[in-house]
Amino acid sequence: MNDVMSLGVHRLWKDSFVARADPQPTFSCLDVAGGTGDIAFRLARHMSNIRRDTEPVTICDINAEMLRVGRHRAESGGWGDRYRWVEGNAECLPFEDGSFDLYTIAYGIRNCTHIDRVLQEAFRVLRPGGRFMCLEFSDVTNPALSALYERYSFDVIPVMGHLIAGDMESYQYLVESIRRFPKQAEFAEMIVDAGFSVVDYENLSFGVTAIHSGYKL
Repeated sequence: MNDVMSLGVHRLWKDSFVARADPQPTFSCLDVAGGTGDIAFRLARHMSNIRRDTEPVTICDINAEMLRVGRHRAESGGWGDRYRWVEGNAECLPFEDGSFDLYTIAYGIRNCTHIDRVLQEAFRVLRPGGRFMCLEFSDVTNPALSALYERYSFDVIPVMGHLIAGDMESYQYLVESIRRFPKQAEFAEMIVDAGFSVVDYENLSFGVTAIHSGYKL
């Protein structure tokens, strides 16, 4: 369904996200709300392209079924030893302070009830010098494109969800959750409020999605 809705562009967004994160082989990486492994697999590949011997990537998700899917994908590809799978809540992570060098979350934070708590937990589990990175649907900056995207989101995506996945309600929630999520500058301020420094963001596809970044200094 993601391929249909984004015409496959979501794969390019995720590739760009990991390329900008640029995880090094010695990094301890945590991917939150990433149970199916899409980001974690990219992080591991990126690190192994630099050096074969790398730290395992930790995936934390509140949904046990998503973790099961991700673990199965990893084991089927013969990569099971590259990952740690942990069931946990982004608002109360089951990790000690200062455990990771890189924290990533892609298309998951807008579904969390308390975004401020998620950001605070990200700050807590990162080591000094660690980096927070978020990939999330955002606000389209081009006025003409914004109007078209709005029509596509509310008039087309729910119908596609009904026809392809048999689930119109979930896709209606998807587009509504995107509209409720803070715009780029507002979300950047929330990241600053959580304690992060050198906070910035980059729009992809005119702001359909955006990459936010901040450091724990």
